[in-house]
Amino acid sequence: MQPSGNRAGVAEAAKSEYVTFRLGGESYGIEILKVREIRAYETPTPIANSPAFIKGVINLRGVIVPILDLRVKFHLPDPRYDAFTMVVILDVASRVVGVVVDSVSMMSIGADAISPPPEFASTTFDTKYITGLATVDDAMLILLDIEKLMTGADMALVDQAVH
Repeated sequence: MQPSGNRAGVAEAAKSEYVTFRLGGESYGIEILKVREIRAYETPTPIANSPAFIKGVINLRGVIVPILDLRVKFHLPDPRYDAFTMVVILDVASRVVGVVVDSVSMMSIGADAISPPPEFASTTFDTKYITGLATVDDAMLILLDIEKLMTGADMALVDQAVH
């Protein structure tokens, strides 16, 4: 029989680190390893003829970074830009991309707190970007596969608008 101290170590090892953020009234999480940095929102330089969710680009220490507003992308009403608005700079698919979110925090989530995404028979609702749903303090957290989201067919517009 193992001492109880070892069980605590095993439980700690089963936790993963996530950057969590709010978009409207919903909470989302992405693996912390995909995040390069978190910055306060600054108005990006607009790109002509880009989709509405592409707010423009910023110069991040010599790297031109497209800035996407996930609130617009997810069709959330009334995105506001205020003191709490943040930009999460991501390393995905060998490129750097920034996403605008309402607020940001970090948390560890145990594997036992994560459920698989729901399955829908409808083709109008796509769950391929959702890796799971976590319950944290009685609140639902949608865990995103940010790599799949950023490399999806509709997001390929980022490359077209910037290049």
